[in-house]
Amino acid sequence: MKLAIGLPYTDSVAFDESVELVREAERLGFEAVFVAEVYGYDSVSLMAALAVRTERIKIGAGILNIYSRSPTLLAQTAASLDMLSGGRFILGLGSSGPQVVEGWHGVPFEKPLQRTREVVDVIRTALRRERVVYDGEVVKLSKGLKLITHPVRPEIPIVIAALGPKTLELTGEIADGWMPTIFHPDHMDVFSPHLEAGLARRGRTLADLMITPMVPLVVHDDVDLCRALIRPYVALYVGGMGSRERNFYNQLVQRYGYVEEARQVQELYLAGDKQAAAALLPDELIDATSVIGSPARCHAALGRLERAGVTMPILGVAGLTREDRLTALEAVAPVAATA
Repeated sequence: MKLAIGLPYTDSVAFDESVELVREAERLGFEAVFVAEVYGYDSVSLMAALAVRTERIKIGAGILNIYSRSPTLLAQTAASLDMLSGGRFILGLGSSGPQVVEGWHGVPFEKPLQRTREVVDVIRTALRRERVVYDGEVVKLSKGLKLITHPVRPEIPIVIAALGPKTLELTGEIADGWMPTIFHPDHMDVFSPHLEAGLARRGRTLADLMITPMVPLVVHDDVDLCRALIRPYVALYVGGMGSRERNFYNQLVQRYGYVEEARQVQELYLAGDKQAAAALLPDELIDATSVIGSPARCHAALGRLERAGVTMPILGVAGLTREDRLTALEAVAPVAATA
C-alpha cells in the first residue's frame, strides 16, 4: 500500500506551508498529493503550482466536478497538468452534489451517472488526439476538433469519487480508480458487490482498481483531542453536505448501520446546531474512518485499510499547528518508505 496526502480546500493552511508539506511528503516517500476543490481557490491553479515545485510525487485532483468545466476543457486541463508535472498527473473526477453544482455554479444537477460516463469517454478520446465527435444524451460535440498540442501521455489515470450503488458500478466499469469519502474498512461489503459488477463487464477484478479513500490523519497521544479535530469534518458531510432528501454521505453512514445517529446528526446540523451534531457522532465511526492517535495506533489503522484492499489512502493531514502536521507525516513515513 502506498500513501498520499490530501490538501484542505480552505485556506486554513497557507499555500507556502502546503508547498512545504508536499515537499516533505515527497522526501519521505509519499506517492501522491491530491488537491480538493469546492468553492474556494480553484484546484487547477494550485496543482499547477505544486507540479513545478516538486520532482517525483504525483499530483492528483481530488476531485474536479463534471459539471463546472466542459468535458474537453477537463481533457485540456489534464493534458496541461500532466505536461507541467512530467507525466505525474492523476485525474480525479466526480459529480460532487447539488450544494456545489447548483448552489455555487448555478448548473442543474442532472443525470450524474450518464454525464460521468460521457465525460470520461470524451476525455479519453481527446487525450488520444482523436477528433471529438460525440452525440450523447448529455454531451453534444459535432465539429470534429482535436487537441492541437501533444499530451505527454495519451492515457492519464482517471479516479472517480463514488458512494452510491449505481455510481460504484459505473466506476468499476470505466475508471482506473475509486475514491470514497468516510470509508469504513470493515464495511467493504457495502461497496465491493457494486464495484465488482462493473469490473466484470471489462473482465477485471478489484485487484485491477486503485482504491484511494480520503482519510483524515491526526497524530497525537490524546485520542479524544484527535476525535475533536475530526468531528466537524465528518459532521459537515453527514449533516450538511446536501439537502435533507439528498445527502450521499448521510445515506452511506446509514448503510454502515448508524441509521438513527445519521438522521439525528442531519437534523441538528441543518437546524444550525453544528456543535451538537458533531458531538453526536459515535466514537467508533470517527475511529474507523480516520487515522488518529499515537504513531502505533495510526500504523494499526493503516494496516486495517490495507487489509480491506486499499491501495493508496489519501491522508488529510490535520493538526493545530504547522509542527503538528509535519510530525504527522514523520509518524506514518515508515509506511510510505517501505511501500
